[in-house]
Amino acid sequence: MTNLQYRLIYNDMVHLDRLKKIRSLMHEQGIDAYIIPSSDPHISEYLPDRYKCIEWTSGFTGSAGTLIITHDFAGLWTDGRYFVQATEQLAGTGFELVKLRTQGSAEYAEWLGEKLHAGSCVAFDGNLASLLVAQSVNNTLQPLGFVINGHVDLLDPIWENRPELPQVKAFLLDEKTTGQSTESKIADVRKLLVKNRAESHFISSLDDIAWLLNIRGQDVPCNPVVLSFVYVSAEEVILFIAPDKLSAPDIDTLNKQGVKVATYNEAFSFIKSINTTSILIDPKRTCFAIYDSIPVVVNTIIEKTNPSTSLKAIKNETEIAHIRQTMVKDGVALTKFFKWLEESIHTEALSEISIAEKLEGFRAEQDGFVDISFNTIAGYLDHGALPHYHATPESNYTLKPEGLLLVDSGGQYKTGTTDITRVVSLGNISQEEQDDYTIVLKGTIEGSQAIYPVGSKGYQIDAITRRPIWATLRNYGHGTGHGIGFFLNVHEGPHVFNPTNVDIAIEEGMITSIEPGLYREGKHGIRIENLVLSKKYDSSIFGDFMDFETLTICYIDTDLVNKALLEKTHIDWLNNYNQWVFDQLSPQLTEVEAAWLAKKTQAI
Repeated sequence: MTNLQYRLIYNDMVHLDRLKKIRSLMHEQGIDAYIIPSSDPHISEYLPDRYKCIEWTSGFTGSAGTLIITHDFAGLWTDGRYFVQATEQLAGTGFELVKLRTQGSAEYAEWLGEKLHAGSCVAFDGNLASLLVAQSVNNTLQPLGFVINGHVDLLDPIWENRPELPQVKAFLLDEKTTGQSTESKIADVRKLLVKNRAESHFISSLDDIAWLLNIRGQDVPCNPVVLSFVYVSAEEVILFIAPDKLSAPDIDTLNKQGVKVATYNEAFSFIKSINTTSILIDPKRTCFAIYDSIPVVVNTIIEKTNPSTSLKAIKNETEIAHIRQTMVKDGVALTKFFKWLEESIHTEALSEISIAEKLEGFRAEQDGFVDISFNTIAGYLDHGALPHYHATPESNYTLKPEGLLLVDSGGQYKTGTTDITRVVSLGNISQEEQDDYTIVLKGTIEGSQAIYPVGSKGYQIDAITRRPIWATLRNYGHGTGHGIGFFLNVHEGPHVFNPTNVDIAIEEGMITSIEPGLYREGKHGIRIENLVLSKKYDSSIFGDFMDFETLTICYIDTDLVNKALLEKTHIDWLNNYNQWVFDQLSPQLTEVEAAWLAKKTQAI
């Protein structure tokens, strides 16, 4: 037996044992079903190690999913991005994959309603479930006579050596970087509270807090945020944060900006004793435990998106100027990486893991680099068909000078956040791969050069981007684009480009990805992603119109293009884009690197 086989068998036994212990506690406490969301008390997408509960319980490492455990079944409900990954990682663990029909929905609640009988007890840890999830469970199961208990933690008693919360220092950003002071941002939030007739506001989401107080940290992998809560009213602002997270000068700065500092754990007792007539909370970004702690003296609980979420989505001129500069740095790193890759594929032993590490190294050489913005997706051959693939020692492919390589990566710089996907040929490409690549490229181009009326929604941009792909009877199972933060989370709302009818207008100053794809399971995957800035375009008697400025600066490989499938407008866009990339990056490259890039950006 190889070391890999032994490790897989051992891991399966570990997860089977953990499942057995959970069921034992369920039996002792009279629980018929237990729900484990992928979340933390801040309803984060990316989690501190302490809250990686699904991974610890089942071995699944994806960033989205829900575990449901009954006495005779254990399943992971997740969406199409993770079907292949979940099937592989859950094998032998006692958990089965249940395929979600609609991404993000609580379909497991309906399943429990059919599986169990009236009087059954369904439990979850309210610190991990958002208010929205808790409401979905309650609204589905309580009418059927189920008992719902949202205050049960079955993991902590059996989780040996559970990681502690991170203790890394946080820091403040100055106004020269952010373009807006903390006092000004607080004033803007207070104006929106008045508009919503809310006396107070409790914020749990870490990126909203980071934006509001111009504070950053290292508590969550890839996201420069710090574990904290914030309370805002007309009279005061309180930051709840772990002792020693901030330096004395930073605390003094916050105090001068009108922000009191209390300990992290005080937030839970504070909310129980709050004395206000109305409070605004975001049901998607507030955990059930916080909501359930709000005292009855609070007559009105207003459930709306955090005001800061819409404010931070619109980047100011300072942030936009910084991100343009950051794109040059990121483009230099990517150029060096792809040149190295092309030259090394024939001379070195490369793998998905080793090239991801090499790319991070090139980014780390750039001024202001802090971290990667998410775990790099380096998908070779059929791994490219897994949209959220992340190589592990068990899955790691060795690269050869043939086939397609998909690299989806990004960086966190003190002057901005990047996210880019490119596909390159390592040699010996099939006609199908070339055609798929060209069809996806058409989608990227059409989305990027869209002109649209003021007030347009993300689903309209999604349809424009998909049009040339649909025309070939092809499609992809994820959204076309997501908002992105400024030295913040790589996934940021409230706007999104996807097929769902999200009633959020595209506004001037929003930064969004455009990333169509095609995935042939067992063969290859294509995705070509740039970040774009929405801006004013022009006006006519029919109204005001907007378009996009492409921000990402990295050549798009033309070796894979089937020119016969492109129209002149696509060819012109591609040639102009690649020439612009060369003009922007060549002054920052060595003579040899610039010569290499000149060949890559030649017009077709």
